Amino acid sequence: GGENLYLGGSLSIYIKTNTGRTLSVNLEPQWDIKNVKEIVAPQLGLQPEEVKIIFAGKELSDATTIQECDLGQQSILHAIRSRPQPQRQRLQSTVMEITEEDRQRTKAHFFVHCAQCNKLCKGKLRVRCSLCKGGAFTVHRDPECWDDVLKPRRITGHCESQEIACFDNETGDPPFTEFYFKCGEHVSGGEKDFAAPLNLIKINIKDVPCLACTEVSETVLVFPCESKHVTCLECFEQYCRSRLSERQFMPHPDIGYTLPCPAGCENSFIEEIHHFKLLSREEYARYQRFATEEYVLQAGGVLCPQPGCGMGLLVEPECKKVTCQNGCGYVFCRNCLQGYHLGDCLPEG
Repeated sequence: GGENLYLGGSLSIYIKTNTGRTLSVNLEPQWDIKNVKEIVAPQLGLQPEEVKIIFAGKELSDATTIQECDLGQQSILHAIRSRPQPQRQRLQSTVMEITEEDRQRTKAHFFVHCAQCNKLCKGKLRVRCSLCKGGAFTVHRDPECWDDVLKPRRITGHCESQEIACFDNETGDPPFTEFYFKCGEHVSGGEKDFAAPLNLIKINIKDVPCLACTEVSETVLVFPCESKHVTCLECFEQYCRSRLSERQFMPHPDIGYTLPCPAGCENSFIEEIHHFKLLSREEYARYQRFATEEYVLQAGGVLCPQPGCGMGLLVEPECKKVTCQNGCGYVFCRNCLQGYHLGDCLPEG
């Protein structure tokens, strides 16, 4: 059950334990993790030093402040009993003189398409155990590239979501990390609140000009070609819009209905088709309709010729009389696409 400890704070956070309890606490941004452990420990019947706090695949150190954790309202922290660990050598981080602006620009920014906000949003990367889907999970190494995040079975981790740590029953190996994204711009709707990652959209740290308009934008789309061609988001939308109106998107056997780099580079197809959600809702609906039609035609089907219908129909190759089932009900000739008739097709006059 959810027990509410009101502490007069400003950030409402859920703390889940691996015994199945959920505590709802309000935390002040300037507090540190040590304060959180002092609040949570009595609830778990433990001493503060016996509690481990995990968030987004990392164990949080006592000195970390709430502000530094980048938590949103109603984020979930995981509190578990700490097991004695062998002393590991801590790596000293080198202190470099960098400005706050530089730090913000070089920080890993993830962009997502959020269905709830219906727009491009800054995203937050989250992790969970691939076996039990629990969030009390620490990664064995940080992801180093988008493939580490988007492709399964790349990084293992240690799961403490259950009373007994998860292991693969067949191999005895530790579980893999499952990465997922949340929108960073609205209050989280819990652990089922997902957003689609747009991995080609990046902060333009090197100030590369747009391929089309030559302007330098802060946020750009980088095509997956060898040259890493860059386009601003306005020009990318324009590129998609013009290709859509000319039905110039390409059906790809593995990816679906997509576009390559506008410079005509090889191996440059956009694999994550959620990037096309940057178009308006009406345009994206047309993109989906064209994609379905293209799939039907590639599979040897036909589209209903009745104005305003266009339903894709998969029919046997020898079938000449086609009925638009689940659509408008129009019965037509497969060869001339006129109303069904006996005898030869008449030329359109």
